[in-house]
Amino acid sequence: MSKHDHDDDLQAAQLGLVRWQQHCMEAGQKVLVIFEGRDAAGKDGTIKRVTEHMSVRNTRVVALPKPSDRDRTQWYFQRYVQHLPAAGETAIFNRSWYNRAGVERVMSFSTPKEQEDFLREVPTFESMLVDSGLIIVKLWLDVSKKEQKKRLDERRDDPLKVMKSSPLDAAAQERWDGYTVARDEMLKRTHTQAAPWTCVRADDKPKARVAVIRHLVRTLAPHDLAKTVDKPDPDILFPFELSALSDGRLER
Repeated sequence: MSKHDHDDDLQAAQLGLVRWQQHCMEAGQKVLVIFEGRDAAGKDGTIKRVTEHMSVRNTRVVALPKPSDRDRTQWYFQRYVQHLPAAGETAIFNRSWYNRAGVERVMSFSTPKEQEDFLREVPTFESMLVDSGLIIVKLWLDVSKKEQKKRLDERRDDPLKVMKSSPLDAAAQERWDGYTVARDEMLKRTHTQAAPWTCVRADDKPKARVAVIRHLVRTLAPHDLAKTVDKPDPDILFPFELSALSDGRLER
């Protein structure tokens, strides 16, 4: 795809998103979009494209720092609940409560019991949120080990990307297999009818970004508006199913 074609596709998808948000604000929808994925999977850049033309007043991106000592004494979901959207608002979580099933598990930042309690409780928690009128879209951005290494190296060497660097970057490659096991269990145990997972193959950033925005419009917008936006490329974005863990659609 040429850059011109990509820019046209991106702009068309973003226009659909703006039109949907106008409806969202008028209808009083409450929308939560959760972005999860391996380190350097492209969450930041995708969120930037998603929010580029959305209402600043009605859109909030939430990227919480590591929990404080006080946070650790609270109910695990407590610090996230305060950031949930009200009517007419869209909240985008750049990582979320699923930290407990990913980095906290791999890096032993929480106990096995805390991790098991989370996996058991989160489907019920999300079902309660949906029953209260919240719409939840959960996105898992997947990236190959080779592409992840390339992007992490760029973070380290490019002074303009230094703010993306993290002390955990090295562990992303060193503990690749551990993150794979954690991802697989998380997807299997937290993919529910109320709050399903959608997977995005994110090695090609431009295609992934367009696919995500198209998915949001077609999932959230009324039918007449949703059908004006092309369907996401199924080779890039697809609903999670168990076979994706073994048929090559998700990286091993």
